[in-house]
Amino acid sequence: MAEKPTFYVTTPIYYPSGKLHIGHAYTTIAADAISRFKRFCGYDVRFLTGTDEHGEKIQKKAKEAGMKEIDFLDAQIAEIKDLWKKLEITNDDFIRTTEERHEKAIQKIFTKLYEQGDIYKGSYEGNYCVPCESFWTESQMLEGNRCPDCGRETKVVKEESYFFKLSKYEDRLRDLFENTDFVLPESRKNEMIKNFLDPGLEDLSVTRTSFDWGIKVPFDEKHVIYVWVDALCNYITALGYEGEDDTNFKKYWPADVHLVAKEIVRFHTIIWPAILMALDLPLPKRVFGHGWILFADDKMSKSKGNIVYPGQMVDKYGVDALKYFLLREFSFGQDGSYTHRNFINRINSDLANDLGNLVSRTVSMVEKYNDNILVKNDETNEFDQSLIDTYKESRVDFEKQMNELMFHEALESVWKFVRRTNKYIDETMPWALAKDETSKDKLNHVLYNLCESIRLISTLISSLLPETSRKIFAQIGVAGKEELTSWESTNEFGLIKDGTKVEKGEVLFPRLDVEEEIKILEEMFAEKIVDQEVKIQHKKEITIEDFEKVELRVGKVVKCEKHPKADRLLVSQIKLGSEVRQIVSGIAQWYKPEEMIGKQVVVVCNLKPVKLRGVESQGMILAAGDNGSDLVLPEVLGAIDGSEVR
Repeated sequence: MAEKPTFYVTTPIYYPSGKLHIGHAYTTIAADAISRFKRFCGYDVRFLTGTDEHGEKIQKKAKEAGMKEIDFLDAQIAEIKDLWKKLEITNDDFIRTTEERHEKAIQKIFTKLYEQGDIYKGSYEGNYCVPCESFWTESQMLEGNRCPDCGRETKVVKEESYFFKLSKYEDRLRDLFENTDFVLPESRKNEMIKNFLDPGLEDLSVTRTSFDWGIKVPFDEKHVIYVWVDALCNYITALGYEGEDDTNFKKYWPADVHLVAKEIVRFHTIIWPAILMALDLPLPKRVFGHGWILFADDKMSKSKGNIVYPGQMVDKYGVDALKYFLLREFSFGQDGSYTHRNFINRINSDLANDLGNLVSRTVSMVEKYNDNILVKNDETNEFDQSLIDTYKESRVDFEKQMNELMFHEALESVWKFVRRTNKYIDETMPWALAKDETSKDKLNHVLYNLCESIRLISTLISSLLPETSRKIFAQIGVAGKEELTSWESTNEFGLIKDGTKVEKGEVLFPRLDVEEEIKILEEMFAEKIVDQEVKIQHKKEITIEDFEKVELRVGKVVKCEKHPKADRLLVSQIKLGSEVRQIVSGIAQWYKPEEMIGKQVVVVCNLKPVKLRGVESQGMILAAGDNGSDLVLPEVLGAIDGSEVR
C-alpha cells in the first residue's frame, strides 16, 4: 500500500499577552479547516500551533503581575489551549518556545549560523518598539518616532548585538518573490517587494543584552537569542530539527503552507526564508497572509470596547455557527468587517433558512409520508439532471477553492447546491405527490434524491462544520457508514441504500430574533473602560516656558488621501486660517481618508518638517490612545480654523 502524501500546515505561534479575540482565532480556525479537509482527502497531515514565550514584553508583564515568567506564561497558555479545545481545533502539536526541545535546537541553529559566518558580532543603535519587538530605521518610522506596525512610540536602544547577514540573501529573495508563488495573495507579495526589497535589506540584529528572558547564546551568555531566530524556527524545531529524533522533520518538511496575518508577512517571507537559505534547508511551499477582521470597519481593541471573544460566541451559538461565519463572511486574503448584525443575519439566512430548513423539511416529509424509510427506485423526473449537474459543478469548484484556501468561495459553492436542492423541493412538490396514490413511486424518488443531496452537502462541509455534519448524518441514517460519508463517496450521486431509516432530530440552527440577539451581544462584549485602573507612567516634568514653545492650533482637514508608498500613512491637507499645510500621519489603520474630511483637529505647527517615505510632513496631528495602540483624534468642534490651543 502506497504511503499517504503529507501535508504540513502551521499558524504563527501566538504571543501570550492577553485573551484571544476572534481575530486571533481566525488563523487557527482556517488552518484547522484546511487540515481537516486534507485529512479527509487522504493526506497524512501535520498541523502545528503554539506560543512565542520569550522577550522583554513577557518579562515586563510577569514582573508587573508579581510572578515568575514561566508561572505567568503557564496560566496564559492554559487559556489558549482551553480555547483551542472549545473550538475543536485538531492540531497535532503545540510548540512552546520555552520547551527544552526547542531551546536546545535553537542554540545549535544559532551556533551553526555563527560558525559558518552568517551571524557576526557588532553593535546596534536604533529605534525599537517593545510590543512588536522590532527595530525600525528612520525612513520606516511614523512621525514622532512611532512604530509603523502598531503606532506606539519607539525608544532608542544602543547595545552590543549579534547580526544575521540578511543583506547577503537579498538577490535570492528577490528571485523567490519574482519567479514563484511563494507569497499569496499577490497583494502581499507586492507589498514586500515595494516596502522592503526595493529599498534594500539591512543585516538583522538577532540578540539582546537589555533583558535576559530568552534562550542564551551558548558561547556568549550575556546575550539572549532574539525572536527572529528563536520564534521563527519553531516550525522546524517542532518537527525535531537538530533534536534527538528528526523523523518528523524528514517526513513533513518543507511546510506546505504557513498561514499568517498580514502584519507579520514580512517576518515569514523575508527573514524566515533567508534563515532557511543560510541553513541550506528547503523553503516552505507557500506563505498565505490573510487580512484582519475589523469591527464595523474599525480595528478591534479593548479601549474601544469592540472586542469579540470566540469562547463566549461558542457558548451562546455553537462552534459551527462561529466557524461558518468566519470562513464564509470574509474573503480570506482581505480585511473583513464584523458586526453583530452580520453575524446573526448569516446564521439566519444560510444556516437556519437554507441548510437547517432543508434538512428539517426533508426528514419531516420522509417521516410523514413514508414511515421514516427511504425507498430507492428507477423513477426519474425532469428536474433530476439539473440537480445532479449543479452538484457536480459545486463539488469540482469546492475542491479547487479549498486547495486555494478560498474558504468563503468553497462554502458558497456548496450553498449553491443547497439552494438548488431547496428549489428541487419547490419544483417537485412532494406534498402534492403524497395526495395522489398513483404517484407513490415518484414521491419516493423525490424524497430519496433530497436525502442523497443532503448526504453530499453534509459530507462536503464535514471538514468545515464537523458538528453540523455529524448531526445531519444521524438524521438521514448514514452516521458511521464511511462508504457514504468519505471524500470518495462524494464522487457519485445515489449511494444511500434502499430501506435506509431516517430519524428527525433537533433543529440544527434555530432562527434568531435579530434585534434581540444584537442587544445580547452588545451586553456580552461591552467593555467598561471607565472602571479599569490603568497605571500611567508620566514623562519628565516640564515648565510653563517649555510648554509655551509648542504651538498648537486648530486645523480643518480639507483633503486626505493614502500615502503612495506606505499603507499605514495618510496625507492630509489641513487648513490653518489662510494657510494650508500638508501633514503625514500614521493613522490609516484607524481612519479612512474620506472619514478625515471636515474634521477639526489639533496640529503641532512648529515641529520641524520631515519627509516620511518621501512625502514632506509640515507638523503633526495630536492623537490619543490606549498606550498608543488604538488612536483617536481629539476634535475641537466649533473653533475657528487656525485659532491657538492654550
